[in-house]
Amino acid sequence: MLCPGSRSGSLATAAGLLASSGPLQLITAIDERSAAFLALGLATAGGTGVAVVTTSGTAVANLLPAVVEADRSSQPLLLITADRPFRLKQCGANQTVNQEDFLRPACRWCGVGASEGLHAMASPVVVELAALAWSYAHGSDQAPPGPVHLNLPVEEPIHADLAEQQAVLTNAVMAKYEASLLPLRRSTTQTNPDAPRLDPSRPGVVIAGPWRGLAQDLSAFQQSVRSWLLCSGWPLLADPLAGLPVDLPGRLQHWDLQLEQLTSPEPLQVLRLGPLPASRRLEAWLQRQVGVQVLITEGEPRHLDPLGLSQQWSGGLAAWCAQQTMDPSPLPPSPWLKRDQAIGLWLADQLPAEGAISEPALAFQLAQLLPPGLPVMLAASSPVRDWLTWSGQAGSDRRCFSFRGASGIDGTLSLAMGLAIETGPMLLITGDLALLHDSNGWLHGQSDGPPLVVLLIDNGGGGIFQQLPIEQASPQRFEALFAMPQSVNPIALAAAHGVPGRSIAVIDDLPEALAWGLAQPGPVLLRVCTDRNADAAFRRKLRLAAQNVGPGV
Repeated sequence: MLCPGSRSGSLATAAGLLASSGPLQLITAIDERSAAFLALGLATAGGTGVAVVTTSGTAVANLLPAVVEADRSSQPLLLITADRPFRLKQCGANQTVNQEDFLRPACRWCGVGASEGLHAMASPVVVELAALAWSYAHGSDQAPPGPVHLNLPVEEPIHADLAEQQAVLTNAVMAKYEASLLPLRRSTTQTNPDAPRLDPSRPGVVIAGPWRGLAQDLSAFQQSVRSWLLCSGWPLLADPLAGLPVDLPGRLQHWDLQLEQLTSPEPLQVLRLGPLPASRRLEAWLQRQVGVQVLITEGEPRHLDPLGLSQQWSGGLAAWCAQQTMDPSPLPPSPWLKRDQAIGLWLADQLPAEGAISEPALAFQLAQLLPPGLPVMLAASSPVRDWLTWSGQAGSDRRCFSFRGASGIDGTLSLAMGLAIETGPMLLITGDLALLHDSNGWLHGQSDGPPLVVLLIDNGGGGIFQQLPIEQASPQRFEALFAMPQSVNPIALAAAHGVPGRSIAVIDDLPEALAWGLAQPGPVLLRVCTDRNADAAFRRKLRLAAQNVGPGV
């Protein structure tokens, strides 16, 4: 990713020359904040770091939101920023700030070029600096992937002449720069202590939160989960973001609607995988359990248990399983499974494929209608929670993304654009405020842009606040302080960026609209309008009724 600037001119020229000769994929963007999120989407889908190049000054500050998310979601991101040389620091020189410190708290590692300027560094030293940054970004056995910042002072003259540009392509160092960046991950000595033990012959439950790790490591994680479930027979409560197959034995599809009924005659052991799903009900349920709780992370040493209930081990699930007694003697199928199936049948009656659009019905029907395997990104607000609760088996039978590391709505559209560039066709489900918050993401969406269908749930403001226990002194005050409805026409805004759009009035029209959107060569916008007050009440009604659903009901 390359953003415009003068101080970064030599970096831009080099990137353009390398892109024209083949080894580098180059995407340009005018907004550093949007560009960083686009890069994060690319890195998440591809499992390989993506570099973002900017000029000096506030351009660097604009990278911080994406860097925070990359840090918390453990995804590789390389920020390369041009800077003034040391002689121009702290003397009032134009566009000169302490940018070397802006990103430091959220980065795995920060590197700097020579204080006199990049020209003072010998080519092997530059290559070594790049290789070190690349390896830190991709993590190690004891450190997760994450963002890395390279701050590079550049002295005048900052624009290369034609002869110098040609030298970039003929330089022997550049010809082998790709090999210098391998291996991607640093090798370290494994020092994990003995893994905490659980007894698969006694009752327990597996809770899988959002996957945090490189895309290429997901398959091995899936196999380890399957091995433990086959060995133990424990039920699985998985977040759709966990990246786990829908056919795993013991998987509950509607666990968030039956937590009050999930009980056991003896204390349940709990095997937690990664961070918690977005369910406060699950947190309350975990706090009521008295059995041993173990939390396994994939090389993430930072504490991930806000409840303080578990013993955390960061060696990864495969290594943990290797230290357990894994005799294949599973417990009988959990009675929870029959109730789960009954709830699924009941939901199909409660959320039909016709009539007015409610947000729970939208999540349920979308999951049924989407082509098999089509990935979905969910904005980190109401959409991700509704998908977890209402989409059911069809919602989990596909790769789902949501950037819940810091749980912000920053960069929602740009993240989805980046994912779609790497994965191909996909669906983004977002609210109106999240989409508007990142409207510059549409700049990546001309007709030759990524194949992304953006389904906008327009409920006139922040619908998530309608679901919180906020006492309302008056509807007007609530609207002004929390919901904050906006007057922007999202269809017109998308059209101004060359992105076609349609509005959907009833659920009956959803199949045709989806077929149209998926047939377009680039991004499209589908807008559905919902009533956040009515939907908040409808969610409460459904949850209450679900408590009385059981086998045979």
